[in-house]
Amino acid sequence: MLSAHNSYAQDISAYGPKEFTDKNKWTAIVAAYAPEIKAIDQAFAQLPDAQINQTLTIKGVKYQLGTYKGEPVVIFTTGISVPNAAMTMQMALDYFPIDRVVMMGIAGAVNPNFQPGDIAVPERWYFHDESIYVNPDPKKAGSFVLPDFYESAQKQYQERRKQDPHSPAYENFGYIHPEEMTVVKQGWDKPQQMPYFSATPELIELAKKAVKAVSPINMPSGKPINIKVGGNGVTGSVFLDNAEYRKWLQRVYSAQVTEMESAAVGQVCFVNDVDWIIIRSISDLAGAQHGKNVENVFDGIASGTGTKLMIGLLDQIVALEQ
Repeated sequence: MLSAHNSYAQDISAYGPKEFTDKNKWTAIVAAYAPEIKAIDQAFAQLPDAQINQTLTIKGVKYQLGTYKGEPVVIFTTGISVPNAAMTMQMALDYFPIDRVVMMGIAGAVNPNFQPGDIAVPERWYFHDESIYVNPDPKKAGSFVLPDFYESAQKQYQERRKQDPHSPAYENFGYIHPEEMTVVKQGWDKPQQMPYFSATPELIELAKKAVKAVSPINMPSGKPINIKVGGNGVTGSVFLDNAEYRKWLQRVYSAQVTEMESAAVGQVCFVNDVDWIIIRSISDLAGAQHGKNVENVFDGIASGTGTKLMIGLLDQIVALEQ
């Protein structure tokens, strides 16, 4: 009876998503919310080699199907924050023959050299708010009462960091102690903790080529923007507007930028063996500014600078395909 059950469980063809056999699979062009997708739509409307042929709405998500220089694309908005990004990204992979994801959006600057309009294209993405919240130790000032499982995990993190310099240099932020996402993937014999998700190296190299090939990208004032390809980005279900936490992200993750979707998109692509890369343009300083956060002032401008680099990256991808 048990073996029959196991055999039955392996045949999911009647239940699972469609398996795509298309030779010319699609590039997904992805953003998180309105100003970002508006910038992408405006760019497509002005480009003679870009067109939208069909628009579908599936479970409330609008998917625009078209081509860029003859290559098939699907454009959609994930929605803001980790759960929305994970849900809509997996839906897209289930419904469409996607083999590459290019996401563009805005982010808060963690790197103190960044200003609004500048662009980061991180190689690695981390969840910064996967964590445990614990009580202070009444017997030892400045210490906390940690669960046994977390003390064991800390030892593993410290040992791994000796081998992997990209592993976070974990420290607590008060009662908040960072942990890692546990991931399942086809072919693994058990779930594994993942400190980060790495963008596809070939797409990172194409991004570097795009930076050199695109026309200079400037702010409306004429000020040239700074573009950094490489380094780390962090994701959490947090709009960060706190200078001390921002410094903590620099120390622990060596982060360039912080936002609310990218690591979730990276995890979904990793599990599905889909290539991916994410472009983030700076909209604010994540709490390091003097006074009120100005994200609402620069979100449209930053989306525009990021879109220009994204189009340059698409040009590199198309050239590779032909």
